[in-house]
Amino acid sequence: MASTSDFRVGMVIIYNDELYKIIEYRHAKVGRGGALVKTKLKSIESGKVINNTFRGGEKVEEARVEAREMEYLYSDGLNYYFMDKETFAQMPISDNIIGDSMNYIIANQTVKVLVYDEKPVGMELPTAVNLKIKHADPGVRGDTATSVTKPATLETGLVVDVPIFINEGEEVKIDTRNGKYLSRAK
Repeated sequence: MASTSDFRVGMVIIYNDELYKIIEYRHAKVGRGGALVKTKLKSIESGKVINNTFRGGEKVEEARVEAREMEYLYSDGLNYYFMDKETFAQMPISDNIIGDSMNYIIANQTVKVLVYDEKPVGMELPTAVNLKIKHADPGVRGDTATSVTKPATLETGLVVDVPIFINEGEEVKIDTRNGKYLSRAK
């Protein structure tokens, strides 16, 4: 059992006999009463997001989630298929479990898939990934006095703002937490 003081973003809990991932939480202290923890929970199975308030120190059941190294293989339009690096078994994962994570994953890339009771419940991405720029308009000479940016489409289809000197075909480092440009890839 976990207490509300153990809450963290990405934690998976069992609430009302269903798996929920904590999207956000914050502690609130009200007048004479005890502390409250206001949370936003996302259902793993349905993708539905609910708001819930827990009393400070309230116990909830934490789902024991295992992180497995898996390689992304392909998508058939409905599911994304990953291969377990140890058993070579393929696992289909639906879009509502993966969410925006596919903006940072390319074919044959290894990621950590979070598994509960042999079912995928989420992904653990590195904090930054290197991706190639598929399309970017050329920069205009003379626009370098200030930090001017332009939109660039990455190989995964994600559009990010990059500095004007970045060209098509270059590899850039992207932060997976907020989808922002960090630097050129080394």
